[in-house]
Amino acid sequence: MIRKLLIANRGEIALRIMRTCDRLGIDTVAVYSDADREAPHVASAGEALHIGPTPAAQSYLCLSAVLEAARRSCADALHPGYGFLSENPALPKACAAAGLTFVGPTAEAMRLVGDKVEARRIAEEVGVPVLRGIADNAQDDASILRQAGEIGFPVMVKAAAGGGGRGMRFVPSQELLPEALTGARAEAKAAFGDERLLLERAVVGGRHIEVQILADADGNAVHLGERDCSIQRRHQKVIEESPAPGLASELRDRLYASALKLARAADYTNAGTVEFLVDRDGSFYFLEMNARLQVEHGVTELVTGLDIVELQLRIAAGEALPITQDDVGLTGHAIECRVYAEDPRRGFLPSSGRLTLFRPPEGEGVRNDIGVEDGTEISTAYDPLLGKLLVHAPSREEAVDLSRRALAAYAVEGVRTNLGLLQAVTRDPAFARGDADLETLETMTPDEFVSRPPDGAVLAAAAAELVAAERGAASDPWQRLGPWRSGGRRPFEFLYQGETCAAELEAAMGLNGAWSAYIDGTHYEIMADPGDPREVLVRLGDSERRWSIVREGRHSTVAAAGEQYVLTTPPGLSAAASFGPVRQTAGTLRAPLPGVIARVLVEEGERVTQRQPVVVLEAMKMEHIIETPIAGVVKSIACQQGTKVAQGAVLIEIESEEA
Repeated sequence: MIRKLLIANRGEIALRIMRTCDRLGIDTVAVYSDADREAPHVASAGEALHIGPTPAAQSYLCLSAVLEAARRSCADALHPGYGFLSENPALPKACAAAGLTFVGPTAEAMRLVGDKVEARRIAEEVGVPVLRGIADNAQDDASILRQAGEIGFPVMVKAAAGGGGRGMRFVPSQELLPEALTGARAEAKAAFGDERLLLERAVVGGRHIEVQILADADGNAVHLGERDCSIQRRHQKVIEESPAPGLASELRDRLYASALKLARAADYTNAGTVEFLVDRDGSFYFLEMNARLQVEHGVTELVTGLDIVELQLRIAAGEALPITQDDVGLTGHAIECRVYAEDPRRGFLPSSGRLTLFRPPEGEGVRNDIGVEDGTEISTAYDPLLGKLLVHAPSREEAVDLSRRALAAYAVEGVRTNLGLLQAVTRDPAFARGDADLETLETMTPDEFVSRPPDGAVLAAAAAELVAAERGAASDPWQRLGPWRSGGRRPFEFLYQGETCAAELEAAMGLNGAWSAYIDGTHYEIMADPGDPREVLVRLGDSERRWSIVREGRHSTVAAAGEQYVLTTPPGLSAAASFGPVRQTAGTLRAPLPGVIARVLVEEGERVTQRQPVVVLEAMKMEHIIETPIAGVVKSIACQQGTKVAQGAVLIEIESEEA
């Protein structure tokens, strides 16, 4: 077995790998950049080595720095996690040369399946269906434009190397293809150092289904069932589940057989994932194969009871696969929600800052794979994933309900998150029915992605705060009044998952511990024990609900009937989250986050229309398109291609047509 493992990664996946190593008695070595000196994965490892400055290209993506850390620590094996160097064939090749055991496939197998063009060729050779597309080396625009017309629109442009949605563009019509090719090439080169592209016919409304496989060096291979990863934004997965709802058993068997055929044809070893697109008519097509541990591997672990990381380590150490296909069974249903530091209402821009509160939900059936804690500084230099919320229940209906309640109980302050989006998806009727597809998230509006607790939770927190304040007040009745308005109403404001919620309370005449309450014009009645701020009864018409409250400083945990919410009293009455968006005035466009100007799409004096793209900003190896909110004329341009800009920096001035 492996003695000492260097984990060439950071965040939650580094900690996830360490958990298995600790159980197996394997020593662990962490690596870190300047930005991660105080990161949880550094503190949790048996040993930690600094490998470079904050930019990933000079640290986590620097092959020589990673290998030097392995040499210095005397590690005998290396696990790449996911992202960074995990799908770079140069890493397993270098490990072999250095005498290091690489936890993953061979360099040749990784090269074959990691290149979408090569993987597509293998799929065709073994009879696995593929989409019509352009997968040759003719990369000039004229050739691509001509062939794309023959394929038929819409088409999907993809980077030939790498994954994660980077270098990928959905192109609905031919006139939009040239700009898509330019953007996809630039993003692919920045992310993978390879600007080659692949074009395929786009399937609208399909589902993304993937099969987890394991194979050893002796030719034994098994699948561990499938995952549905159809809830995506910008071609990046947001929610995954296993098993996939509504798949016919015959279709499942064909997907499993295709995945194993591909793995065997590539002489693949260790853990891998074969991804398919399933059309509405039940047809399926090979998309790609990921030669690494997937972000969403946890849902498969929950339904199979297997530790995929342990199996990876054993296979890498030369052991035979300890299970056969007959040993693999799926029990219950699992769902994973990826919690990101990003703002869905601002185009999913990453959100940076220090976590002032981070409290993931707990309880039976809940698993948290996280890489942060209170006080962690979230940087835009890396992927904005804070953690993964996983739930497991006997049925899909119960798993959906558990995920809803767990997401509602999540408490994060200091950065914006996508928790509101995740809650909106789990409440969506199509998702609840198991009918979600790749278009589901695209049809939802940013207004739906607002985290909001039920009114009863807000009123209970307000009443508890009022009782606590009155108990601690002086006996002077004038001092006991506190802030008040004409009519006797007292305002209360709370923060919930970065959003502000408010209520007004006024004492009911002649009743001690009774109040009338108002939220957005709706009237409620509240009863609270004047001597105990830990329990509040909220009544609306003929219905009533009893809430329990636990107060810790400014934080109140409010719970009732299996639901739980964490509400925070801001420092001042009118205080709101301190991490709001960069304000765009009518004629001034500012950088919404730090980054590098990839392209300026307009010139001074040019007339522009409302919502016309004018600047492309690259941040975290992804391109963010900045549009003008008004029609007018470009008055001045304060940026140029290749320059770094800070958040809030002025990019372009637009003079409105009205002016």
